[in-house]
Amino acid sequence: MNSKIIGTGCFIPSVVTCNDSFSNHKFLDATGSVIAQPNDIIIEKFKAITGIVERRYAKPNVSTSDLAFYAAEKAIADADINQETLDYIIVAHNFGDVKSGSIQSDMVPSLASRVKNSLGIKNPKCVAYDILFGCPGWIQGVIQAEAFIKAGIAKRCLVIGAETLSRVVDVHDRDSMIYSDGAGATVIEATEEEQKGIIAHDAVTYANEEAYFLYFGKSYNAELPDSTKYIKMYGRKIYEFACTHVPAAMQSCLDKSGITIDQLKKIFIHQANEKMDEAIIKRFYRLYHKEVPAGIMPMNIHQLGNSSVATIPTLLDMVKKGQIEDQNIEIGDYIMFASVGAGMNVNAIVYRV
Repeated sequence: MNSKIIGTGCFIPSVVTCNDSFSNHKFLDATGSVIAQPNDIIIEKFKAITGIVERRYAKPNVSTSDLAFYAAEKAIADADINQETLDYIIVAHNFGDVKSGSIQSDMVPSLASRVKNSLGIKNPKCVAYDILFGCPGWIQGVIQAEAFIKAGIAKRCLVIGAETLSRVVDVHDRDSMIYSDGAGATVIEATEEEQKGIIAHDAVTYANEEAYFLYFGKSYNAELPDSTKYIKMYGRKIYEFACTHVPAAMQSCLDKSGITIDQLKKIFIHQANEKMDEAIIKRFYRLYHKEVPAGIMPMNIHQLGNSSVATIPTLLDMVKKGQIEDQNIEIGDYIMFASVGAGMNVNAIVYRV
């Protein structure tokens, strides 16, 4: 018994925030000192490294669970199923519902229970729960859904990645320009078709000196209260970690699948940083002494920014529906999903469309 994706959906928030929106920000370094470079230079360097030109933010009255619900509705409609037939709803996120202007995360009840309530599902056998796994959370949710299906305890699962990172950023930290909001959802179903759906997967956690590469910390502005925490990261350490460990996990996953690297048609990698993603893909192909094929890595980070767990399912939905220029997938294609994030967690899936 294999597991395949039978429906996808995403919700892209309508508030567009361009790079020039940060022109008047007071950017500080970790010591609290004003960064010497003018903001236009900071922004230009940021764009050159990340590829991000604009990002999307949720409207003030919209929460992470709302975004998840909107994406879920679209995935269920795309799958053309009765939502009462879902056995599991798995929502990957990192910060729960954070109200606009608030400093408190709300995770009770779980976001998955909120989504189930919003969908109006009455079936108590539809089990709803959240998963916290950093940016690789959606992939890990898919891996869990496949485990339930292979174990015979589920036939159909809804896996969602949703986040409102714009509400947990320190406006004085230039890394705040990376983050965005959004949601992507997929319906996973059991299939008896051989060599269809999930072919192989791999996941690892490095939690020794790497555990706190991403963390919650105080603002760089010493005038703000220490008790208020924001998402923080050691960018250089994350870059070096990702460039070493993500290609290795991808290689492990590909070798388990039994296919060759030349058979891969697309790689859907977490949209975190364009230069980092390009370096990861290059090192992955170098492990097989191959050059990176043109067009292998679809991207939407330029317009959507880094929405954490939402980036891959959003990208998958957009490519599937012809919304990314010169990118498409067809029946029979082998594709790969790969991600890295807080924890530090890395995972990958080889999938046949």
